[in-house]
Amino acid sequence: MVQQQSGQNAGLASRGLTDEEIIDIPGLHSRWVRLANGSKAHYMTAGESGPAVVLLHGGIVGSSGTAGWRFMAPFLGANGFRVYCPDQPGFGLSDTTPLGQEYVRMGSIGNSRFINDFADALCLDQFHLGGNSMGMINTVHYTLAYPERVKSMLLIAGFFGDLIDRAESVQPKDGRWTPNPDYTNVPFDGTEQSMIDLMMGIIYRSSAVWPSLATMRTKAALRQAESTKLRIEATARLAKDPNLDQFASAKGRFTRLTIPGIYLYGMQDVLLPVEIGFKQEELGFDNIQFFYPDECGHQGQTDQPDMFNQAALEFFKDGKVRWETAEWAGVSRRIPIKPSLVQAPASGFPKPDPSFNEQFTREAKAKSGATAG
Repeated sequence: MVQQQSGQNAGLASRGLTDEEIIDIPGLHSRWVRLANGSKAHYMTAGESGPAVVLLHGGIVGSSGTAGWRFMAPFLGANGFRVYCPDQPGFGLSDTTPLGQEYVRMGSIGNSRFINDFADALCLDQFHLGGNSMGMINTVHYTLAYPERVKSMLLIAGFFGDLIDRAESVQPKDGRWTPNPDYTNVPFDGTEQSMIDLMMGIIYRSSAVWPSLATMRTKAALRQAESTKLRIEATARLAKDPNLDQFASAKGRFTRLTIPGIYLYGMQDVLLPVEIGFKQEELGFDNIQFFYPDECGHQGQTDQPDMFNQAALEFFKDGKVRWETAEWAGVSRRIPIKPSLVQAPASGFPKPDPSFNEQFTREAKAKSGATAG
């Protein structure tokens, strides 16, 4: 029996910050492990038995394993999985000593090595891997480097590396479903108010921006200020060195993978408009099923926790998403639905419809008209 735990209830159960300055979430536990290079890694964990799942948070300032997965990790842990949410290099409570910053200085290469060292330290020979935004990119890079260790991929709102030229990217002002086409990045100035403003700009469900979340993220961002500078420098350095930059290239590689994955991209993503998801789907993947959930932004697991939790649970458990859940999560009908990843309804899958996503525009107009009336 699936134990439902709604995101709203999980929020109400939060009890402020712990002495480690982490939001206290029932079912989510703080742990540390020593890595091979001598640095320490901090992670949150849920569940005591079952298959292992590693979840990677995004890369906006103040991010952490707790901030990114405070809804999904306890849910999966309560439903038969061992879940690990590390604070990636330069975030949360990650090691700020020179040993810990070795990973930060190596940019995307360091991120993949960190994930591998983290899995080694916890004796995770194989595991399901998921990520949001930067965490999704790191999931792609890691899976390319260590495919033998990854059972399946949960991908949320990001890029498949360089499969799409950034020049072809879509800006917020050009996104047809973006609720805030005038969005501009809110700089973090060290205050909790700027952190709140930053979060409110990208999270569709504003009720998920708790005061305790802003406090935790602000403290983490200030703690990692030096690492943030190093990370920016590392990204620029790798981009200028073709010998290093090729490590992160997915061209001619990622589309060759057969590791199964589901990819959820919020229709109302402000940072990376959903049209970017459309472009990536058009590349053609036999092993990845795309979904476009409505009323959902860049951090979908926070905007629609119950939906994302259920889709992830079914996929990790059975390798397929049930049809009812798939419809709820906006399974893509832009191209044929993949029967290997989605359970077919009794009547069979609906025919492909490239204009399927127009329904969201029609529904939004209908709701607006009903409100006005």
